[in-house]
Order: sequence, then structure tokens, then C-alpha cells
Amino acid sequence: MKKKTTVLFTLLLSMILVIAGCGNSGSSNTDKKANEPQTKNEEKKEDSVAGASQASYTPIDQLKDNYDIIIVGAGGAGMSAALEAKEKGLNPVIFEKMPVAGGNTTKSSSGMNASQTKFQKEQGIEDKNDLFYEETLAGGHNTNDKEMLRFFVDNSASAIDWLDSIGIKLNNITITGGMKEKRTHRPEDGSAVGKYLVTGLVKNVQEKSIPLFVNADVKEITQADGKVNGVKVVIDQKDEKTITAKAVVVTTGGFGSNADLIAKVRPDLKGLVTTNQVGSTGDGITMIEKLGGVTVDMDQIQVHPTVQQDKSYLIGEAVRGEGAIMVSNEGKRFVNELNTRDKVTAAINTLPEKAATLVFDSGVKSRVKAIEQYDKMGFVVKGDTIEDLAKAINVPADQLKATMDTWNKAVKDKKDSEFDRTTGMDNDLSGAPYYAIKIAPGIHYTMGGIKINTNTEVLNKEGKAIAGLFAAGEVTGGLHGENRIGGNSVAEIIIFGRQAGIKSAEYVQAK
Repeated sequence: MKKKTTVLFTLLLSMILVIAGCGNSGSSNTDKKANEPQTKNEEKKEDSVAGASQASYTPIDQLKDNYDIIIVGAGGAGMSAALEAKEKGLNPVIFEKMPVAGGNTTKSSSGMNASQTKFQKEQGIEDKNDLFYEETLAGGHNTNDKEMLRFFVDNSASAIDWLDSIGIKLNNITITGGMKEKRTHRPEDGSAVGKYLVTGLVKNVQEKSIPLFVNADVKEITQADGKVNGVKVVIDQKDEKTITAKAVVVTTGGFGSNADLIAKVRPDLKGLVTTNQVGSTGDGITMIEKLGGVTVDMDQIQVHPTVQQDKSYLIGEAVRGEGAIMVSNEGKRFVNELNTRDKVTAAINTLPEKAATLVFDSGVKSRVKAIEQYDKMGFVVKGDTIEDLAKAINVPADQLKATMDTWNKAVKDKKDSEFDRTTGMDNDLSGAPYYAIKIAPGIHYTMGGIKINTNTEVLNKEGKAIAGLFAAGEVTGGLHGENRIGGNSVAEIIIFGRQAGIKSAEYVQAK
């Protein structure tokens, strides 16, 4: 009876959280304007409250006036920073403007890239940091910050080890676009990485007694005598409080949901759907600029090729990595599906319909657990035969059959003579039933942001660190250059989130 009561209580809490989260509008007026189209999107509301229990958050009556380190944003980078700062013996606090922790991390699907990991070695995958570096540099069109990139790849394996050490195991490895080796690490069951990662990080934050306040909207980072010394934060859209600290770490994410800012820096993208959670409005960038921080690559915005348009929902690259192909309205392949995201997007945009369909079989469905979620949301079309599927998605059956036969032969021969695809060809598409998801490009990631160094110190226009101010994750820019490789964003938030926690702690302890 006690167990049943606990289960019922947990379910009741979850229902209350969803209702509360859906009614939240914890953003500025500018944010509301940017997010108005998304309030009609029930899935975005669901995502904004997924990933953690309200019981994990610190009651507002426990808020103190002073902490060693203030972390702004409770996504993967922020929580990683908090855990490392706590490990150093300091007293960090996390402020999150949304009603739950997670941010865009919750929406991450495919996995976390890392090279020379223990899990790769266990599975006989021969990878090198230098290859990871070279492929990421090529993916970014050789415009990446090379010092940041070198630190990133060389610390990727230790980030996987660190996650494993705190109970977050990413040992199911697949491949995404722009790679030659399997290095995209996923949860053991092949499920989407985001919710698993957020749940694990929140659990660790709670176990370490790190205060995490939600509905805590930081409006300003304060400074005195040239040193950052705290923040002004609005709690529950009511009271503004000034909280002091010896250092501030900004991990507020990008600006993919700020329609006005996107239209300003990239007017050609105006009107595209966005996969970003509603809180990704660039607040951290604005606050840091007021302190003299500078930005880089603000016009470099990644459009992801495979977005379900009705609900602006990302269809993860792992679907293609495990063997799916894409076809046009004519039922024909038209691109190497695992080329870099910018090239696949460009290929889709050359089609008259500027959209395409992902086609896969029961084998892909079994290997990519995220497809179960896509199916629940009504995205997945099923056909018992290829002809049935063709009818369901309104493409010529004879042409789709020919496309599938040609592809399966390419997989067997390990040679794609049509588009030179060389990865994601471990299994053919011959396992009935067959499935399809309609997709088109959507705004996914903002490569630009605040300029930092490898110590995650925020830099001013002279290239000098702003004392006491650190940043990590999508709020920063430079690492990815003009195009991000799929799976690198999750790696970035963990690698640089940890670094921000370590370096901000060292700064505080040196004072």
C-alpha cells in the first residue's frame, strides 16, 4: 500500500508540474513576443516541463543573500559547472528562469560526441582526437576557434568518464553527419540523450545539496571596481532581489527562440520554425554585452535539415545514422543523408517542395528509441510493405521500391554510387514494416555568442578577461565556426560547463 501511495503521489506531482509549466510566462515582454507562435504548440509546452521533478527544486524561502558562485541557467552546462564548483568545496547556486531545469539540453536527441573514449575502445572503435578535430574543423568550414576546438576534443573522453562516474552512462555509440567514425555516445538503451542527461544531472545536484531555484529570472549581472559581484534576479515574476557572489557563470543558452534577434542578424531565416525551447532568447548575451563582453559569429545560425514542421520538433540525426534515407516527393534520394547539416539543408531547399521524407524500416526503429516518442506524437507513418508506405506518403510506389532496392544493394556492396554516402550503412532497409516521417529545415542552433577563452573567462574587446565572469555552452560562440557537427553541442555543454565550474572555483579561492 505504501508503494502504491508513493506512485500515486509522484503521478499527481507530475500532473501539477505540467499544468503549472504550461501556464508559465516567466520571460520579459520581448521574450513573450518572440514566443507567441510557440504558445500554440503543445509539444513545446510539454518539453518545457520535462526532465525533472518539481520536488527537486529549492524552496524560495531558502534563498540567501550571498553565495560563492552564481550560475545563471540550469541546462547541462550550468548543472555541470555547479557540480564541479561544489566538488572544489565551494557554495554555488543555480538560477533558472523557466519553471524547470534542463533548457535546450532536454531536447537533445542524438547523443554526445567524444573521441578515444573507454566505451569506444571496449567496442573496438578506433578513433583519434586528431580525426575528431579535423572533421569538426572541416564541418565548420575551417572557421572554428582552433584553440577552443583543441581543448574541446582533447577533453571529450574525460567528460564521458566524468558522466559515468556520477551515474550517467553513455555507452551506446552511433554516428552522425560529417564523421568517419562512430563517436556519438547515447544512453545504453539507445534513447534520446537529453532527458536522460538532465534527469541524471538534477539528481546529482540534489544529492550534493546545491540550491537550484526555478522561476528565477536574472535580469542583470552586477559589477563593482571592475569585478563581477552578483546579480539582480526576479523571483516568480514578483520581487527583484540583489544576490552577491565572488563569481558569476552564465550558461543561459542561445537565442534560437528570439524571433526578433534572428530576423535582425539573419533576415533570410525569418519565419522558419525553431526547435528551441521557449526560454532560449539570448538573455545572457545581452547582459554580458552590457559589461563589455563581445560577441562572435552572431550571424551563424544552424538550420537543421530534419524538423517535423507542425510541432517544430527535431528528428534526431541518429535516425539517419542508423540507416534511414531521405526521398523527395518523387520517391527518389537526392543527397548523401549524412553529409554536414548545412549541405543536407541546402539539398532539401533545392527541391520544389523544400521538404523531404525520412524512410526507414523496423530495424532502424528498434535501434533508435527516440522513434517511439516520434510515433507517440503522431509523426510516424507506417506501411506493411514498401508499396503501402508509398501510398501513405503519396509518392510513386514503383519509384520508391526502385529507390529502396538500389539503396539496399549499395549497403550490401558498401558503395553508394549515387551520392557517395559511406556511413550509416551497417544495415539495409529490408525489415518490414516500413516507416516514414515528413521533415523540412528549421532553426536549430545559434553558433554565435559571447567570446570566451579555454578557461571559460568572458573576454572584452581588448581580449582581456572580465574579472569574475565566466560562460559556457550555447551562450558562447566560436567553437563551431560556421556549422556545427551533430552531437557536438552536448559535448560542449559538459566539457566547458565542467571547465567553468573548475575555473570559477579557482578564481574565488585565489581571492
